[in-house]
Amino acid sequence: MSVNGVTGSKGAADLYGTYNTSAKTAEKTENKKEENTNNGGVVYEPSSKPAATQQTSKKPDANLVAKLKADSDARVSQLKSLVEQMISKQGQTLGKADSIWSFLASGNFTVDAATKAQAQKDIADDGYWGVEQTSSRIVDFATALAGSDPKQLEKMRDAFKKGFDEATSTWGKSLPDISQKTYQAVMDKFDQLMGTEG
Repeated sequence: MSVNGVTGSKGAADLYGTYNTSAKTAEKTENKKEENTNNGGVVYEPSSKPAATQQTSKKPDANLVAKLKADSDARVSQLKSLVEQMISKQGQTLGKADSIWSFLASGNFTVDAATKAQAQKDIADDGYWGVEQTSSRIVDFATALAGSDPKQLEKMRDAFKKGFDEATSTWGKSLPDISQKTYQAVMDKFDQLMGTEG
Protein backbone atom coordinates (compact mmCIF):
# COMPACT_ATOMS: atom_id res chain seq x y z
CA MET A 1 0.00 0.00 0.00
CA SER A 2 1.28 3.36 -0.87
CA VAL A 3 1.38 6.22 1.52
CA ASN A 4 1.68 8.71 -1.29
CA GLY A 5 -2.06 9.33 -1.27
CA VAL A 6 -1.83 10.58 2.28
CA THR A 7 1.51 12.32 1.99
CA GLY A 8 1.21 13.69 -1.54
CA SER A 9 1.80 17.33 -2.55
CA LYS A 10 -1.13 18.39 -0.42
CA GLY A 11 -1.07 16.88 2.95
CA ALA A 12 -4.09 15.99 5.06
CA ALA A 13 -3.41 18.97 7.33
CA ASP A 14 -3.51 21.32 4.34
CA LEU A 15 -6.81 19.88 3.17
CA TYR A 16 -8.30 20.07 6.65
CA GLY A 17 -6.99 23.62 7.17
CA THR A 18 -8.56 24.80 3.92
CA TYR A 19 -11.81 23.09 4.76
CA ASN A 20 -11.80 24.49 8.25
CA THR A 21 -11.13 28.04 6.99
CA SER A 22 -13.85 27.77 4.35
CA ALA A 23 -16.27 26.46 6.93
CA LYS A 24 -15.45 29.30 9.32
CA THR A 25 -15.85 31.90 6.55
CA ALA A 26 -19.24 30.45 5.58
CA GLU A 27 -20.26 30.37 9.26
CA LYS A 28 -19.27 34.05 9.71
CA THR A 29 -21.24 35.03 6.60
CA GLU A 30 -24.32 33.23 7.95
CA ASN A 31 -23.92 34.92 11.34
CA LYS A 32 -23.69 38.33 9.67
CA LYS A 33 -26.84 37.60 7.66
CA GLU A 34 -28.65 36.63 10.86
CA GLU A 35 -27.46 39.82 12.57
CA ASN A 36 -28.62 41.91 9.61
CA THR A 37 -32.07 40.32 9.61
CA ASN A 38 -32.36 40.67 13.38
CA ASN A 39 -31.41 44.35 13.27
CA GLY A 40 -33.58 45.11 10.25
CA GLY A 41 -36.87 43.95 11.77
CA VAL A 42 -39.43 45.96 13.64
CA VAL A 43 -39.71 45.34 17.32
CA TYR A 44 -42.95 46.25 19.07
CA GLU A 45 -42.39 47.88 22.40
CA PRO A 46 -45.63 48.87 24.12
CA SER A 47 -45.75 52.42 25.36
CA SER A 48 -46.56 53.28 28.91
CA LYS A 49 -48.32 56.44 27.71
CA PRO A 50 -52.08 56.27 27.04
CA ALA A 51 -53.24 56.76 23.47
CA ALA A 52 -53.37 60.42 22.52
CA THR A 53 -56.79 61.83 21.84
CA GLN A 54 -57.36 64.15 18.94
CA GLN A 55 -57.02 67.76 20.02
CA THR A 56 -58.43 70.70 18.19
CA SER A 57 -56.51 73.91 18.14
CA LYS A 58 -57.55 76.77 20.37
CA LYS A 59 -55.61 79.15 18.14
CA PRO A 60 -57.08 81.10 15.23
CA ASP A 61 -56.59 79.61 11.76
CA ALA A 62 -55.16 82.62 9.90
CA ASN A 63 -55.30 80.97 6.47
CA LEU A 64 -58.95 80.02 6.85
CA VAL A 65 -59.82 83.48 8.17
CA ALA A 66 -58.12 85.14 5.18
CA LYS A 67 -59.86 82.80 2.74
CA LEU A 68 -63.27 83.36 4.32
CA LYS A 69 -62.73 87.13 4.39
CA ALA A 70 -61.68 87.25 0.74
CA ASP A 71 -64.67 85.13 -0.27
CA SER A 72 -67.01 87.29 1.78
CA ASP A 73 -65.59 90.52 0.34
CA ALA A 74 -66.02 89.23 -3.21
CA ARG A 75 -69.61 88.14 -2.60
CA VAL A 76 -70.55 91.36 -0.80
CA SER A 77 -69.12 93.31 -3.72
CA GLN A 78 -71.21 91.21 -6.09
CA LEU A 79 -74.33 91.83 -3.98
CA LYS A 80 -73.66 95.58 -3.84
CA SER A 81 -73.24 95.62 -7.61
CA LEU A 82 -76.57 93.85 -8.02
CA VAL A 83 -78.30 96.36 -5.73
CA GLU A 84 -76.61 99.33 -7.44
CA GLN A 85 -77.79 98.11 -10.84
CA MET A 86 -81.29 97.76 -9.50
CA ILE A 87 -81.25 101.21 -7.90
CA SER A 88 -79.66 102.94 -10.89
CA LYS A 89 -82.49 101.65 -13.06
CA GLN A 90 -84.87 103.37 -10.66
CA GLY A 91 -83.17 106.70 -11.33
CA GLN A 92 -82.19 107.19 -7.69
CA THR A 93 -78.75 107.82 -6.24
CA LEU A 94 -77.83 107.01 -2.72
CA GLY A 95 -75.07 108.68 -0.75
CA LYS A 96 -74.96 106.48 2.33
CA ALA A 97 -74.99 102.76 2.96
CA ASP A 98 -77.78 103.18 5.51
CA SER A 99 -80.01 104.74 2.89
CA ILE A 100 -79.52 101.69 0.66
CA TRP A 101 -80.91 99.47 3.38
CA SER A 102 -83.76 101.87 4.11
CA PHE A 103 -84.55 101.99 0.41
CA LEU A 104 -84.59 98.19 0.19
CA ALA A 105 -86.65 97.85 3.36
CA SER A 106 -89.27 100.23 1.97
CA GLY A 107 -90.01 97.89 -0.91
CA ASN A 108 -90.66 100.94 -3.08
CA PHE A 109 -88.81 99.74 -6.17
CA THR A 110 -89.15 97.49 -9.18
CA VAL A 111 -86.67 94.88 -10.32
CA ASP A 112 -85.91 93.70 -13.84
CA ALA A 113 -86.26 89.99 -14.62
CA ALA A 114 -82.50 89.24 -14.76
CA THR A 115 -81.80 90.87 -11.39
CA LYS A 116 -84.76 89.08 -9.82
CA ALA A 117 -83.63 85.71 -11.22
CA GLN A 118 -80.09 86.20 -9.91
CA ALA A 119 -81.34 87.26 -6.47
CA GLN A 120 -83.68 84.26 -6.27
CA LYS A 121 -80.82 81.94 -7.25
CA ASP A 122 -78.53 83.49 -4.62
CA ILE A 123 -81.02 83.17 -1.73
CA ALA A 124 -82.37 79.73 -2.68
CA ASP A 125 -81.88 76.87 -0.19
CA ASP A 126 -78.70 75.81 -2.00
CA GLY A 127 -77.65 79.36 -2.95
CA TYR A 128 -74.62 81.24 -1.67
CA TRP A 129 -76.79 83.63 0.38
CA GLY A 130 -79.23 80.86 1.38
CA VAL A 131 -79.77 79.96 5.05
CA GLU A 132 -77.53 76.88 5.15
CA GLN A 133 -74.48 78.26 3.35
CA THR A 134 -74.62 81.64 5.07
CA SER A 135 -75.03 80.17 8.56
CA SER A 136 -72.19 77.71 7.89
CA ARG A 137 -69.88 80.51 6.74
CA ILE A 138 -70.66 82.58 9.83
CA VAL A 139 -69.91 79.69 12.21
CA ASP A 140 -66.83 78.64 10.19
CA PHE A 141 -65.51 82.19 10.45
CA ALA A 142 -66.18 82.24 14.20
CA THR A 143 -64.41 78.91 14.77
CA ALA A 144 -61.50 79.98 12.56
CA LEU A 145 -61.03 82.96 14.88
CA ALA A 146 -61.83 81.28 18.21
CA GLY A 147 -60.56 77.74 17.65
CA SER A 148 -62.22 75.36 20.10
CA ASP A 149 -61.90 77.65 23.12
CA PRO A 150 -65.40 77.77 24.69
CA LYS A 151 -64.90 81.27 26.11
CA GLN A 152 -63.86 82.65 22.73
CA LEU A 153 -66.74 80.84 21.01
CA GLU A 154 -69.16 82.45 23.44
CA LYS A 155 -67.67 85.85 22.56
CA MET A 156 -68.20 85.06 18.88
CA ARG A 157 -71.83 84.10 19.55
CA ASP A 158 -72.37 87.38 21.45
CA ALA A 159 -70.74 89.36 18.63
CA PHE A 160 -73.07 87.69 16.13
CA LYS A 161 -76.12 88.58 18.25
CA LYS A 162 -74.92 92.19 18.52
CA GLY A 163 -74.33 92.41 14.76
CA PHE A 164 -77.77 90.99 14.05
CA ASP A 165 -79.36 93.55 16.37
CA GLU A 166 -77.44 96.37 14.66
CA ALA A 167 -78.53 95.11 11.23
CA THR A 168 -82.14 95.07 12.42
CA SER A 169 -81.76 98.64 13.67
CA THR A 170 -80.20 99.78 10.38
CA TRP A 171 -82.94 98.03 8.41
CA GLY A 172 -85.50 100.01 10.38
CA LYS A 173 -87.84 97.13 11.11
CA SER A 174 -87.75 93.38 11.55
CA LEU A 175 -85.36 91.77 9.06
CA PRO A 176 -86.78 89.59 6.27
CA ASP A 177 -87.73 85.98 6.92
CA ILE A 178 -84.52 84.61 5.35
CA SER A 179 -82.48 86.66 7.83
CA GLN A 180 -84.54 85.34 10.76
CA LYS A 181 -84.04 81.75 9.57
CA THR A 182 -80.30 82.36 9.12
CA TYR A 183 -80.09 83.80 12.64
CA GLN A 184 -81.77 80.70 14.07
CA ALA A 185 -79.54 78.36 12.03
CA VAL A 186 -76.41 80.16 13.31
CA MET A 187 -77.60 79.94 16.92
CA ASP A 188 -78.39 76.22 16.48
CA LYS A 189 -74.92 75.61 15.04
CA PHE A 190 -73.29 77.46 17.93
CA ASP A 191 -75.36 75.36 20.37
CA GLN A 192 -74.30 72.17 18.63
CA LEU A 193 -70.66 73.26 18.48
CA MET A 194 -70.58 74.20 22.14
CA GLY A 195 -72.65 71.21 23.26
CA THR A 196 -75.45 73.31 24.73
CA GLU A 197 -79.14 73.67 24.17
CA GLY A 198 -80.69 77.10 23.64
